[in-house]
Formats: sequence, structure tokens, C-alpha cells
Amino acid sequence: MRIYGDSISGNCLKAKWVADLRGLSYEWVETSSLSGATRTADYLAMNPAGQVPLVRFDDGRILAQSNAIMLAFAEGSTLIPDDAYARAKMFEWLFWEQYSHEPYVAVARFQLHYLKKAPSELDPRIIERGNGALRLMNEALGGRDYLVGDTLTLADIALVAYTRVAHEGGFDLGGYPEVRRWVDRVEHALGI
Repeated sequence: MRIYGDSISGNCLKAKWVADLRGLSYEWVETSSLSGATRTADYLAMNPAGQVPLVRFDDGRILAQSNAIMLAFAEGSTLIPDDAYARAKMFEWLFWEQYSHEPYVAVARFQLHYLKKAPSELDPRIIERGNGALRLMNEALGGRDYLVGDTLTLADIALVAYTRVAHEGGFDLGGYPEVRRWVDRVEHALGI
């Protein structure tokens, strides 16, 4: 199996971390978005959206989108809760991550850290909504070790990817002590 991913992308690292946790055998194909590697004819033939991560399974099937890839890799493991309600809560966090966290925390990080924009060039709503997402997580983690239940799930992996580097987007985790403790806990569980 081949995982096409950009090592600077939290979305790509989510797929890699789950593959590593599960002990899956794969070849990592570094595919830089910044260099245009996702816009070549060969890559677009695999993924017309021109995004990473992308997985090409041994049988030739292709799967894109980080959370879909994580779900495929985690099938049958404790990373997906058995209990229907807990599983739905995990999905709730996965959907929220892509709609209410990643578009702000990751976008601010990309613009400041990789595109080298000045903080004044960012749309102020990006920072406001990113801080809102971190505040919600901090409240949800009050007195809890993980977002869903008592063990690591895909919800934690999805959300730690960009939260752990939020400072690169101008976010100060110092005001979110529950999030900081959770990041340390999840990084330890992932061995990163």
C-alpha cells in the first residue's frame, strides 16, 4: 500500500499515525503541495481534487480524505468505539474537526508559517473562530483524558494533528490548559 502525503500536513499525518498504530505495512510517498506535486497529470489521474493524503491500496483501489483513510485503517480496532453512542460521538468530533477546527487553526498555520504572511494579513475571523474551537475543546476536555470515552479514538488523532502545532498559526495554547494536557497525552500515546 502507498500513502501519498505531505509531511507538513496534519491531515496527512493523521493517516500515517493510524497506519503506524495499527502496524500496517505501507510506503510513504512524499507529495508536496507547495511544490505542485498534487497538480501533476499523474497525481490528478488518481485524485482529481489534487489533495493529499491519498492511499493506493495493494489491489489498486484509491481512497482520499484524511478522516475516511483513518476510518479505513482503524476498522476493527479500539480506535473506533464499539458502543453505538460513543462511536457517533467520535464521528461528531470528526465532522466538527473538518468544519469548525481545521479551516481556522490549520489555515492560520499554513498562511503564517508556510506562506510567511504577517498576522495582520489574516482575516480576523480565522483567529476568532480558531480560538473558539480551542475554547470548546478545552471545555469538553475538562476532567477527561480523551474526547470520547476513556481511551484514544480517531477523534483525538484527528484533532491533535493541527492543535499540537496551533502556535505556528498564532494560537497560544497557554490559555487552554486542558487542551495542553490532552495534546501531551495524545502525543505520548502516538509516540510522537
